[in-house]
Amino acid sequence: MLPPLPSVGGPLSRRTFLAAAGGALTALGLAGCATAESRPTITFHQSKPEAVPYFRDLAAKFTASQDRFRVLHDMATNLSASFVRSSPPDLGCLNYNLEMARFMERGALSDLSDLPEADSIRDDVLDLTNWYPTYAGRTSVIPYSVMAASVIYNRRIFEEHGLAVPTTWNELIEVCERLKAAGITPIYGTFRDPWTVAQGMFDYTVGGMVDVRAFYQKMHGTGENVGPGSEVSFQKTLLEPVRRMVQLTGYVNPDASSRGYGDGNTAMAQGQAAMYFQGPWAFGEIEKAGTDVDLGTFPLPMTDDPADLKVRVNVDLSLWVPEAANGQEGARAFLQYLLQPEIQDPYNAKFLGFGTAKDAPPVADPRIVEMQKYYDEGRFYMGASQFIPNTIPAANYIQSIIGGADPESTLRRMDADWASLAFRA
Repeated sequence: MLPPLPSVGGPLSRRTFLAAAGGALTALGLAGCATAESRPTITFHQSKPEAVPYFRDLAAKFTASQDRFRVLHDMATNLSASFVRSSPPDLGCLNYNLEMARFMERGALSDLSDLPEADSIRDDVLDLTNWYPTYAGRTSVIPYSVMAASVIYNRRIFEEHGLAVPTTWNELIEVCERLKAAGITPIYGTFRDPWTVAQGMFDYTVGGMVDVRAFYQKMHGTGENVGPGSEVSFQKTLLEPVRRMVQLTGYVNPDASSRGYGDGNTAMAQGQAAMYFQGPWAFGEIEKAGTDVDLGTFPLPMTDDPADLKVRVNVDLSLWVPEAANGQEGARAFLQYLLQPEIQDPYNAKFLGFGTAKDAPPVADPRIVEMQKYYDEGRFYMGASQFIPNTIPAANYIQSIIGGADPESTLRRMDADWASLAFRA
């Protein structure tokens, strides 16, 4: 039996609300009182490829569980065009990033603060949405799933060579040296794909040394004046972590420049390297190889103080309802349905996400369980590459540094691009 359809609004706590909803909404009845086609249609936009069948099934179950709304799963809508035409989807469930934040900043997303679920979200997780420009006075986005990423490592290789998980920069270099001396590739590089370098080596090294949020707040404040003389800049602030990133390339496979994401997953499945700078989304691909490999995760140490250890996170899925949505009532009802623990928690368990609610259960998958304590303690950051507008080809710049370009001059070029973009804006 599916959980009952939640009511909209009211100052109930998450658990109290769920208990009350069962009795209060019995009057809604089950499907059959009205055909699905005769009900108002709610367009639900969700396009995370591996989760499409999962959410399509949830949309069908919700439609069958009540007789007020019909949910139509949509993954093909061009969001920017739909907002321009004032015909956006009724409910979105997407990765929350810089491009998505444009809609929140301009007031295109409705206020969800009256929903009890908004109060159930961890404050530090909800605050992640405020790392981007916001619309004052609104809770425009409710985080649904957080993805935490760190170094994937082969436990058996570490154990066979008597290696402990490093917690400082010097320990990391020592581990790499010992692996290299033993004929083991310390880190598997996939530098052919620019995004893997940006979200992996670049984000991990920068996030382990720099306060990412404070850096970008100052960068936005400096705007067109970012450059050699400014207080912050890519060249000045990120040069040291980028140099350490380059140092780590001395421990990758010799053919890293010609290897892509798929190659990295295959290599890790076959035990060809000890470490891999990828997120948990890679585990599903690695698992397809059917090999008996024992993998875990740890945050990349970038300083000599273990207290600085943090993991990279992103709001992998967030829920939002546009102001221009035609079916706001149904969208909010389906949103509340998705946020019930009976629905949300199994999703995160299946797709290796971390729960966003204050009472969310800890992760149980042994491949990511080592990141739980950092998540619990709020020791996380969002990737530095995710705050650079797409008009600046940051991933390509970072890839060129990995390939041998001078870090200082390349970061100076990124400063010039940032200043030029700010001037035009």
